[in-house]
Parts: sequence; C-alpha cells; structure tokens
Amino acid sequence: MENVTIKQKKVPSLLDALIPLGVLVTLLSTSVYLFSDNSSFGPNQIALLFSMGVAAVIGLKNGYSWAEIEKGIVKGISLSLGAILILLAVGALIGSWMLSGTVPTLIFYGLELLNPSFFYAATCLICAIVAMSIGSSWTTAATVGVALMGVASGMGMSDAITAGAVISGAYFGDKISPLSETTNLAPAVAGTELFEHIRYMLWTTVPSFVIALILFTIIGFSGDAQETSSNIAEMQTLLAQEFNISWIMLAPLVVLLTLAIRKMPAFPAVAIGALLGAVWAVLFQPDVIQNMVDEEQQGALGVTAVVWTSLFDGVAFSTADENLNSLLSRGGMSSMLNTIWLIICAMSFGAVLESTGLLKAIVALFLRGAHSAGSMISRTILTCIGTNIITADQYISIVMPGRMYKEEYAKRGLHQLNLSRSLEDGGTITSPLIPWNTCGAYMQGVLLVHPFDYFIYTFFNLINPVLAIIYAYLGVKILRIPIPEVVVEVGDEKVVIESPQAKLK
Repeated sequence: MENVTIKQKKVPSLLDALIPLGVLVTLLSTSVYLFSDNSSFGPNQIALLFSMGVAAVIGLKNGYSWAEIEKGIVKGISLSLGAILILLAVGALIGSWMLSGTVPTLIFYGLELLNPSFFYAATCLICAIVAMSIGSSWTTAATVGVALMGVASGMGMSDAITAGAVISGAYFGDKISPLSETTNLAPAVAGTELFEHIRYMLWTTVPSFVIALILFTIIGFSGDAQETSSNIAEMQTLLAQEFNISWIMLAPLVVLLTLAIRKMPAFPAVAIGALLGAVWAVLFQPDVIQNMVDEEQQGALGVTAVVWTSLFDGVAFSTADENLNSLLSRGGMSSMLNTIWLIICAMSFGAVLESTGLLKAIVALFLRGAHSAGSMISRTILTCIGTNIITADQYISIVMPGRMYKEEYAKRGLHQLNLSRSLEDGGTITSPLIPWNTCGAYMQGVLLVHPFDYFIYTFFNLINPVLAIIYAYLGVKILRIPIPEVVVEVGDEKVVIESPQAKLK
C-alpha cells in the first residue's frame, strides 16, 4: 500500500492576514496618487491582483494547495456573474434609451419640473421612491439616476453632489424595500423575519434619511438659481431640436418599473427594457438614427447597424453643442467592460482571503474586547465595512459577518434583529463608497462620477452607520433576549446560571 502524505494546514496568524491587506492599501494609495481619477481604469486592478498573489503565497506557506486556492477564486468570481450580466444589460439599456429619446425626454421634463433650489433634495427623494418601489438601487441609478445627472448638467448643478443625492436616495429606498435582495439576505443570514427586520431598521434609517434631505436642501438653497435659468432653457431647446420629445418616450421606463415591481429578476427585466428602447428608437427617432447612418449603409441595413451598435457600443452624437454631445454620447455593453474587469479582480482577491482563512483571522481580531452591546454592534458594522473594502462585494459583507457573529449575539443576550440591522447598516450602505467594490464600480460606470468625488455627498450612506453605532452605545432600541442557561459544576453539585428576561431599551 502506498503511503499518502496529507499536508497539515496551519491556522493563519494575524500577521499573515495583515500582510496582504497592508500590500493592498499601499498599492491602492500609490495608484490613486499616481493616476488620480483614472486609477480604476487599470491601476487598481493590478493592485488587487498583486495583493491576491501575496495572499496566495501566504496560503501556500500555510499548507493550502494551489488547486484549493484556485477553486476558491473560481467560486468567488462565480458569485459576481449575476452582477456582471446585469452590468452588461444596463450598458445596453443606457445606449438604446439614449437613442430612443427615453433619457432625453426624462431630462427635458426634469428640467421643466425641478426647481434648482430644491434639486438635490428632490433628486434624493425621487430615487428613494423609485428604489423602494422596485427594490433595486442599481436599476434606479441606471434609469432615473442617469436622467437626473443629465438634468443636473442642464441646470449647471454639481455632478458630484447630484451623484451623492442619487446614491443616498437609491440606497435608502433599496434598504427598506421588501423587494430588495440585500433586505431579504440580511434577515435570512441572521435568522430574523423580513418585515420585523425592516421595521427595526427604520429606527436608524429614517432619521439618517431625514438628515440627508435637510443637508441637500441647505446645499440647494446656497446655489445660484438665477444662473441656472438660462442653462435650463438652452438645454431644453437643444433636446427638442435633436429628439422627438413626448410622454410616450417614457414607455420603456414604465415597462421596466412594472417588471421590477412584479418581481421579475433584474437581468431579464433590464434586457427587455433595453430591447424595447431599441424598438422605440426605430419607431420614434428616425431622424436621429438617420444622422448616424454610415454613407455606405443606407436604408434598413443602416438603421439596423445604428440600433445594434447602441446596444453593444453605445451612441455618439455630433450636434453643434459639445455639452449635449458629452451628456448623451454614452452607453453600450462595452462601456461596462472596465467595471467588470475591476469586479473580477476584486472578487478574486477577496476569494483568496476567504478560502485560505485569512479573512477569518481578521474578523477574530475585531471580536477581542467586545463585551457590551455597543462594542458588539459597532464591531459588526466595522467588520461589514472592512469586508466591503477587502472582498469588494456587498453580499459577502453581509453573509460572512452574519455567519461569524450569529452565535456571539445569542451568547451575549442580543436579539438577532440587532445583527440583521447592523449587517445592513454596515454592509449594504457603505458598498457604493468604495471604488473597487462591485457597487462603487457600478455607480462610477453608470453615473460617470468617481466614488472619491461623490463620497462626501452621500450623506445618507455616511450618517446611517454612525447613527447606528451611537444608538448601540446609548442603548437606544437594542433588543435583548434571554442568555442561554449555563450549567456549572461546583463539587458534586450543578449550578444553573439564570438568564435575564428579554427587554427592549
């Protein structure tokens, strides 16, 4: 019989876990310093892959085989495939909706209805209502968010502040919607009921959103409304000259929102919206298409080529106004390829950390010294934020800390609702603030504003985790449960330590 040697795996030390993190932070900082806003277009990907290599070497040193590490990478990337398909569909949707006049019509009427003084607050509120209705921050940003970015351009408003308002509203609505994936995922991981989870979240979510609306209102009133009036009229005139503007152009948006409300999965819903936009372009924007038809491809073939191109490579307008060209020339699946590249690299790095046990060692560090409800909840939120940074995916930032902390909450007499709320306060909310996170990369790809530029204006996303930690330390709305009875043997006798009664502070 042959002797089979099984290599013993070593438990990674804290130093093992911190080395790849230190390398990543150093490389990402250098990337931003050298390449500024262009850091997400290649430099960050190299930083993530190099850091992944460092983590893999540490895993090999601790007894993991390359086959095991590679299997973890493949599994990690597979978790992002759903998001990648949605990204491709969103790219096609933006391209066809630009060509069909759907987005230009939204911009036109938005310029007519929105007052510059209330624009940022209204943007936040509109995105919140749409996201709450459909349960998707991504779809909201790619549809209404894109249109509102166009409205901001027409009014001469700040792109960064508008992006912050779009993201604040979209994530508030997504967080409290029972249709949202993350809102269903958090209670499933923690072991709580969906609507109890939503009701419990309102204590931190609603005050944070109200504060955000107040801040956006203050910023809006501090702007110069008179300067924007001429910009609005000029942009509306240009849009009306270039496109057939009518309420019927909004039909693709209505169909997409209806499909989302009826709980159709995001990928087919967005794909249908993109195809409907292509049909609308042929029916209602023949002049726009004709201006783009190549001289060598006239007739039906030329029209087909333009519409087809809008789906995979977006649209490029060549009007007399360069600002309008810059605003509307975008979209296509190809516009999302860099974002997909970033997501694959980020997921690979996170997968190596998880599969080699390095991430677990980092989380164990956070649990040290956590005795009170405040310290436990604050550590959970910080762990979710850290996981968002390290693994670059909001789903992992919910699932992993949820699994690791679930038993600890029960041992310390904290109801699992505290855990499910903390997973959302720290995981869901902070994901779009990180450039290499799937959500941050997506928002940059759709809104065309770098996360470092809109970061300071995502008031809701910044306030919510801070408020949740303050609640925890003050004991506000902290739900407690009986601590499991502990039997201790004292000599020949067994002593049962009683558990406290559940109470809501």
